[in-house]
Parts: sequence; C-alpha cells; structure tokens
Amino acid sequence: MGLLTDGSALSWEETKHYADYVRKHGIIQFINIFNKYKDRQGDPFKWGDEVEFLIVKFNDKDKTAKLCLKGDELLKVLNEKEENDPTGVESLWRPEYASFMIEGTPGKPYDGFFDGLNKIEINMNNRRQEIMKLLEPGEVVMTLTNFPRLGCPNFTEPPTYPTPNVGITKSLFLSDETIANNTRYQTVARNFVDRRGEKVISNIPIYRDVNVARPFKENLSIYGDDGTSEKLTKENHIYMDSIGFGFSCCCLQQTMQAYDLKEAKFIYDQLAPMCGIMLSLTAASPFYRGYMSNVDTRWNILNDIADCRTKEERGITPLKENKFLINKTRYNSISSYLSEQADKYNDIPLTYDDNIFNQLLKNGIDCLLAKHIAYLFIRDPLFLFSEKLNLNDEIATDHFENIQSTNWQTMRFKPPPGNSSSSIGWRVEFRPCELQITDFENAAISCFIILLSRVILAYNLNLLIPISKLDDNMTRAAKRDSIRVEKFWFRKNIMREEEGNDIVDEYAEFTVNEIINGKEGVFIGLMPLIYSYLGNIDIDTETYCKLKKYLEFIQRKASGEIITTASWLRKFVMTHPDYKNDSVISDRINYDLLKKIHDIQTNVDPCPELLGTWRMSKKKL
Repeated sequence: MGLLTDGSALSWEETKHYADYVRKHGIIQFINIFNKYKDRQGDPFKWGDEVEFLIVKFNDKDKTAKLCLKGDELLKVLNEKEENDPTGVESLWRPEYASFMIEGTPGKPYDGFFDGLNKIEINMNNRRQEIMKLLEPGEVVMTLTNFPRLGCPNFTEPPTYPTPNVGITKSLFLSDETIANNTRYQTVARNFVDRRGEKVISNIPIYRDVNVARPFKENLSIYGDDGTSEKLTKENHIYMDSIGFGFSCCCLQQTMQAYDLKEAKFIYDQLAPMCGIMLSLTAASPFYRGYMSNVDTRWNILNDIADCRTKEERGITPLKENKFLINKTRYNSISSYLSEQADKYNDIPLTYDDNIFNQLLKNGIDCLLAKHIAYLFIRDPLFLFSEKLNLNDEIATDHFENIQSTNWQTMRFKPPPGNSSSSIGWRVEFRPCELQITDFENAAISCFIILLSRVILAYNLNLLIPISKLDDNMTRAAKRDSIRVEKFWFRKNIMREEEGNDIVDEYAEFTVNEIINGKEGVFIGLMPLIYSYLGNIDIDTETYCKLKKYLEFIQRKASGEIITTASWLRKFVMTHPDYKNDSVISDRINYDLLKKIHDIQTNVDPCPELLGTWRMSKKKL
C-alpha cells in the first residue's frame, strides 16, 4: 500500500494544519531525488511481484468460512527471519489494511529476465506454504480478490461487531477491529472520514436475478442506521460505507526497474493502455457484502471508497476552503503520460498546482513529469506522525512518499529512494490486475506483463492512445463478463510506423481476444510479437516450455476458452443447490465455494475450466 511508518499519529485537524508544510518539503525531497539520479544510467533489469493474501477459517461442523483476524500475529513470526537475516530471506512480509490480510513479495527482486520467469511460481507457492505452516487446523491462506461475505453479520473469527455511531469508520457493517493493528492504516481510515466530512460510500449495482426484489432496497435500520445511510443508498444497488470494502480487496502487482529515467517514463506510458485490458482479463470479484453484483471487478468500489474529497472538491458546493475542483478520486486510472512522444495523447484537463509546477520547472524537471508531480500534490497528506515532521530533505523522502503513495493509480512512477544504495533505480509499477486463485495463474499474468515490457522495448512498440480512452477502457473492463461482451480502445498499428495527422485514425475498438491474439489482416496481436521475441533471444528449452504454458493460458483466457475467475465464481454460486436465484451468497454457499477454491489452490481439484491443462504439477512445486 506504499510507505509504512509508525509513530504518534496526528489528528486530521493537526494534519491539515501541516498539509502545506508536507507538500513544500515533499517537493523539495523530490527535487533532490531527481537531481541526484536524473543522469543515472545502466541499472540492470530487475523485477518483482506483490501478492496480498487472505486468512480464512473453516468450521466444518457448522459449514461456515470466515475471515480470520490473525494477520498481525502471523506477521510478527514471519518478520523474524527478515530481522535476523535481512538480505537472505526468500520472502518479505508487510501488513495490509485489514487484520485478515498479509502482503508477501520475493525476498529480493528477480535479478535479470530468466531468473524471475523460472522462479516466480515456485516463490509464490513457497510464500503460501510459509504462512500455512503457522496456521492452526481449519485455517487456510487464500489468494482471492474479495471475500464474498465481507461485511455480513458474523463474518469474522473471532466475531466482531460494528459501531455505527462511534470509532474510526462508523461503518454499519465493518468493525474497526478488522483494521490491521497498524497506526498508519487506522489513521488513514479515520482521516478519510474526517477530511471528507462524512462517511465514504459506494453503491454497486446488484445482479438482478429472477427472485431479486423489484426494486431492490435494503432495510438498513437492522444494522443500526439512524436514517442517514438510507438516504445515500440507491435502488437496485449494494451499499457499502467504509474504505475497508475497497482496501480489503486483494490484487496482484508487478514492479520493474528501468535502465534509466527515460526508459522508466517510456515503459510507464506504454503499459498504461494495457491496464483496462488486463483488468478485464483478470476479473475476479463479482460478490460484495454477501450479494452477487452486476460488476466483475473491484475497480468501481475502489474509485468510490478512496474518495476523501470534500463537497467543494467534488463540485457539490463552491470552492471556499479548498483550492481545487478534483475530477478523480485517489484510486483511479492515470491522468497523464510522462514521455514527450506521448504528450499529444494527454487529452483530458489536468488539475495541478501551478506554484509547484513552476518550482519543478525552475529546478530542471521537464514539463510532463512536473505536471504529473504537481497533479499528485493537489492532495493533502492522509497521515502524519509527529516524529516525522522535521526531516533532512537531502536524504529523507517521507514527505514525498506521503503524497506519492496515497495516489493509488493504475500505474505508479517510482523514483529511487533518496538514501538508496546503488542497487535501486527508477522503477514502474503495474497495478490494475485482480488476484487469481492459484499461483500458476498469478505467475502467468506476471510473466506476461514482464515479457510484454521487454517486447515493447525490443521492438520499440507504440501502444499510445488518448488518456480519455484509457478511462473509458477501465469503465468497460469493470462490467460483467467484459472480456466476452465488451470492446476496448487500442492502437491499430503498434509497430511505430507513422500514422496520419489525425489521432482519431490511430486507434479503434477491439476485443481482448483480438488485442492479445490478433485479428487477421487488421491487428497483429501482442502474443505473436512475444513469441517472435522469444524466438530471437537465447533461451533454454526448459524455460521456453515453462513460458509457453503461461502464454497459452493467457491466450485461451483472452479467447474465452478458459473463463475468467469472476465468471467461474458466478457459475459456482448460480448452480449451487442452495441458491435461490436471489443474488444472495449464504453462509453455506460461501463455505462450499471457499472449500472448492481451497481444493483448486492445493491442486486437489485441477479445474480445467478455470486453469486449462498447463498447471505445474504439485510435485514440481
């Protein structure tokens, strides 16, 4: 989730008082980083992944599956290895927003191209096993984007009880006990509400099966609502009222180190058009608060839940106390490209701080990067610790990261740490992918993104389309069964041949299948280029065969031969004998679903409908 520090947290009113101070010193820190590393070149290609895990407890007698609130307890044990041997551990463990979550990454970046491609699935599985060894009977670790009954009564072990009128989030559905025992996360949760001036809300359309009431409207008084939330709900929608509904969703991310600053900006821009495509392909979260929704991804929920804008910033009331009308929430698609060749595709108005922008320009930072940073810095800090106020801006980056790490965009441009060793350079993070059920799937997706980044560089591809079309693609990708029923904006000729003067002629609508696998006589397809690349490099047979399994899986997922995780989840629920065609995921349905998922994750059930026939055998793992 970004910068993790602890200390004496300030209240929102105190943090607000220091907001300009944090921005001022955050920009100074970025300028110092930039000047220190702007000419840095020759960094080797390194990369890594991030996986967020859920801890689940089964009660086989009662036929229930609940979220297990022992993430903090497990982290203490998991982190002992790193404390004793920081450079020798196989995995690194970090807290996540919820007390039933843990984030795991490789112990160090994969060094070089083939190193990671050969190790990633094994490393992911080892991470899973490392947690499993610490669990008690009935407890399991799962890679699942969203727990289907998050926010339902009695969904945690031990039980927790919401406090709608007091506490941090004042949610009708989620207790503050579900927030990790981490000062930063608790402070962010509180300050979201305090800054916004009211609870965050999300209304997600319910799947209107035949027995869903028309109109569908919940009685929230049974959860303790005093009538306030009732006014915020929409008919035929599932109502959520805490950032926990978004930040408890798990995702899969890839970070890669670039050769230099120029390459980092280039990769950032070129991968951005893939965000909507990969969100559609990895769709894995159709269930919210025990209901089946009419969307397949977490994206709309995150957009809503990460909205700490005031009424002024949302345009509901005129600007008075705030400086900017802000069009997007903190969790959204990127708003501008960074490289010079991409500038003409920056077609949406970008709100940014003029004073910060001019300051960056005066210190030698190019116009596009300066706008990007000045755009991020229209936000206030969401957390601040008294011990971290007065810092040495020559080496510290805390104030910069305070703002940078709380802008959760589809792509993240990451400068070297201010006091870093020579091993950390300019990096790019790819952030839209939903988490899949198995290590095989997550490894395949990660390898595809990493391979594509290498192909883009090797063939000097051009995937650029207008930023507005990226926003459109993200909206389309979130829809139910988007991989099959939607088309997405994509560049027609990606081989960098010159197009006409009219940008509109450069892109068209394609299916995910056409983008990945190609359309004869119309679009070359990304996968044929990847295979061409692999055929032109020195790669051993064993590595090639492993990659071929991953790539064939992606190809057949794109073509629809293998269904998305979201579609598989829907099918399981809708064919369950207890399902009443009412879009409700009952305790028993949830239990059977998660038991099935656990069998798939542990290779008890091969599930070719979801995985095809390429999954590595259990023995090899």
